Amino acid sequence: MMRDTIPADELLSKAHAIGQYYGFTPLSTITAISRGAARKAVEYPEFLSQLGNDSAAETVSSFLKQFQRIEQIPTLRQPMFVWHTNIAPGRPAPKKAVIQLHALGADHALADAVIIRAVNALVRDLFHEEPVVRVNSMGDKETRARYTRELGNFFKKRASTLPEECVTCAKQDTMLAAELAIARECAEDLPSPTEHLSDASRKRFEDLLEYLEMTETPYELARTLISRGNVWNDTCFEIMAGGRRVAWGSHYGDFTRHFFPTPFSASGAVIQIGSSGTVVKKALPTKMRFSFVHIGDEAKRLSIRLAEDFRKARISLTQNIGVESLTEQLYLAERRESPYLLIMGRKEALEGSAILRNRQTQEETIVPLAGIIDHLKSVA
Repeated sequence: MMRDTIPADELLSKAHAIGQYYGFTPLSTITAISRGAARKAVEYPEFLSQLGNDSAAETVSSFLKQFQRIEQIPTLRQPMFVWHTNIAPGRPAPKKAVIQLHALGADHALADAVIIRAVNALVRDLFHEEPVVRVNSMGDKETRARYTRELGNFFKKRASTLPEECVTCAKQDTMLAAELAIARECAEDLPSPTEHLSDASRKRFEDLLEYLEMTETPYELARTLISRGNVWNDTCFEIMAGGRRVAWGSHYGDFTRHFFPTPFSASGAVIQIGSSGTVVKKALPTKMRFSFVHIGDEAKRLSIRLAEDFRKARISLTQNIGVESLTEQLYLAERRESPYLLIMGRKEALEGSAILRNRQTQEETIVPLAGIIDHLKSVA
């Protein structure tokens, strides 16, 4: 039987491991740098206090408010991959634990793919079940406008055969009416949002599916998986385990305009689970022996797949998969002061190899991917 409650210490340690291997930095680490700075008073739109019917949106809203404190705005050049939890070392375990992963500033389907892959791995570890990934796309504003009109026509034409509550609700909120129809299992003919995607949204969704397929990440297309327009846009997904949803995620770039003067692309995922335990243990800081840097789609796809191999082998390695700039990756690796760099470009990816560089001596060794785990263990 799948667990409904997991020890907080286990949740925290496994979230840390996933963050390390997939390139997500704890929000607590980032905010610690900016402590003591003066905080500006911020006024938020009234609707942000009315997100209670969407727990994932409420969680993301709270995260963005906390993220404001670091006074940085992610960019395409310097995106930020962040994970956060309400489990705090040295404090009592919360009754309901929340773990969330976010890609901020990365306007590419790669960001969605990395989040899906990371959350999928975390769900597998926590619930000891093989997860099922279900994905859909709600598109951008242009798409949603078309889809909303199509839904309105659908409920008018089917008024005599659909439940009365769905038809009545559709007069005020067609998206909510669609959710009701799905819940009542009378949505066989419900229009699919992917049939109305704009060119930009279709390209993004196709790119995501290509990343999932190329990284051998199993998924299902879920035409009845929808999201609300005032928070979410484009890709949305859920991860099922034991027949129930355990994680939800979506792109939410439009939502960031309520928190920052310059909105940016953003995607995130939320896991909520009961936790147990008394006082959460403090984890000792660890220094990563290897920093993996890569450039190009071929190398990125391989790095997503290799993350699980490194994690299962417990190689002391970290990387920033979603950061596309090699210069930025090298800068982040320099800050970590890892003794070794593992480097992969398009040439190495196609040849099935990587370059291992000793940062102290600058000596480089070409390592075949077929035996890379054993080689890194011998160096470690």
